[in-house]
Amino acid sequence: MNDGLPFQDGEQVLLTDQRGKRHLIFLRKSETFHSDRGWLPHDAIIGQPEGSWVRSSMGLRYLALRPTLAEYVLEMPRGAQVIYPKDLAMILFWADVYPGCRVLEAGTGSGALTLALLRAVGPDGRVITYEQRDEFARRALANIHMRLGEVASLMVRLRPVEDGLPDEDPVDRIFLCYVPTIVQSQQIAEALQRERHWALVETFETLYRPWNIEGQSVRPFHRMVAHTGFITVARRVVPEESGAPAARLSRHQPDDGER
Repeated sequence: MNDGLPFQDGEQVLLTDQRGKRHLIFLRKSETFHSDRGWLPHDAIIGQPEGSWVRSSMGLRYLALRPTLAEYVLEMPRGAQVIYPKDLAMILFWADVYPGCRVLEAGTGSGALTLALLRAVGPDGRVITYEQRDEFARRALANIHMRLGEVASLMVRLRPVEDGLPDEDPVDRIFLCYVPTIVQSQQIAEALQRERHWALVETFETLYRPWNIEGQSVRPFHRMVAHTGFITVARRVVPEESGAPAARLSRHQPDDGER
């Protein structure tokens, strides 16, 4: 990233027009960006400070910014459906991913979670991602390299995660349980609860509702990013003695009104 520097040839820029429509482009000298609202030479952006306004040939104003990771995830090319930023934030925090952490991801998809994990674990960590479909892995790697360049902390394995981990791949966190339906979530939760090695099993979803604040008009947006997927988390524990009833612990403790 080149925060604080003018836009340079070869870097990404996010153009947002007056209608809120976004375009993620690579700046190249002598090239031109085209839209239904006219054309804009890349040279008009290169050398400008981040946050500048530029105009197309038809007079439409664009705000030029370097994309955040959340913006990049939403605008980058997709093979599989991406995990939304609202869920990525919850996954990273609830899984307690830290710098130097070694994590395993099942299903690389388009690389959204992989990107978030790589930034969270840092150069001293390791992300091992399993993907069965070669075309998904290629697309994800292209998205990752476009954002981060070559990454030494990433290991991609083109095979099912069910085949098991090599002995040289010990990990601190495993990312498996993000599914679209409650039936799948129920199956996952019940499977975890049957195993004595797991406790604090919890399933939740994240809802994101923006608000419009403009003068006397203060109201929630008419549209919101509601359900996208269910997240199930669990903690690995030391199993109790054989024959003892399995503990059914959860993170959520009811208050006085729920008992």
